[in-house]
Amino acid sequence: MTGTRGGVQTVDLNFQDTPGVIAAYILDTGDGLAVVDTGPTSTLPTLVAGIEALGATLADVRHLLLTHIHFDHAGAAGSILSQVPGARAYVHERGAKHLASPERLVASATQIYGDAMDRLWGEMLPIPAEKLTVLAGGEALHIGDLSVDALYTPGHAVHHLAYHTGKDLFVGDVGGVRLDTHQTPRAPTPPPDINLEVWRQSVAALRERDAQTLHLAHFGSYAQGAAHWAGLLNKMELDAGRIHAGMEAGQDFGAISEAYTRMLMQELLAEGEDLPARYDFACPPWMSVQGLMRYWQKKAVRPS
Repeated sequence: MTGTRGGVQTVDLNFQDTPGVIAAYILDTGDGLAVVDTGPTSTLPTLVAGIEALGATLADVRHLLLTHIHFDHAGAAGSILSQVPGARAYVHERGAKHLASPERLVASATQIYGDAMDRLWGEMLPIPAEKLTVLAGGEALHIGDLSVDALYTPGHAVHHLAYHTGKDLFVGDVGGVRLDTHQTPRAPTPPPDINLEVWRQSVAALRERDAQTLHLAHFGSYAQGAAHWAGLLNKMELDAGRIHAGMEAGQDFGAISEAYTRMLMQELLAEGEDLPARYDFACPPWMSVQGLMRYWQKKAVRPS
């Protein structure tokens, strides 16, 4: 675990024994601890150990600020709330029903991951409705001593929120995947919700926030500045264009995914020799291809 500015603490969840892939963030609110994105249940013991390294325990957690409901961000929320009766979770209204009744979410993910489901993510327990604070985005929350703005930031997911408190801006996945200061941020684009038009709008809103530090789930904390956002948008356009070109050429998913992965890994290798392997854990390229192909197919039927 490493400290960051503004009283925020970063816990590396060491996903699949790989450091620097999934982060959870801890804040002392004055009304117990807040955790921004819990990670999956498979990494809950690591989160607990990180909290204990701060001199606290899981029982001190009172607030789970979830950027969105994907397993790598919110999978452990139900397990935490089952163990800590006084805690509650904050989630966008379009994701709340799936946390209360995660059966469809689990079934959908199981179709993708199959027998690896438990190893990768662990179980996802339902959250009683009375333990959910349901947000639309735009709320000014008062959590202990903290004032927290909940910001609706779709593009990666229709239920995505960012949280702004003081100089800290927690951007979940809409701020991209960036595993090192030398790596240009890349947009994680898994199905089914990718919408590049609204993602650009979310970026425009976030870059105007008066914050000093961006906290990314994948992975770490970086200066809020034009370079980060410009890099993310440039790579988003590049990656989307590559997928579209393959589709226009009549290539199938396998050919598009193979070509995209090869170019992506070459570009990541040029930025850091350990980046390709870590990136594959943080954001499997084939999933990004699936999401962008779905985006282009939907756009062809119903142009923005």
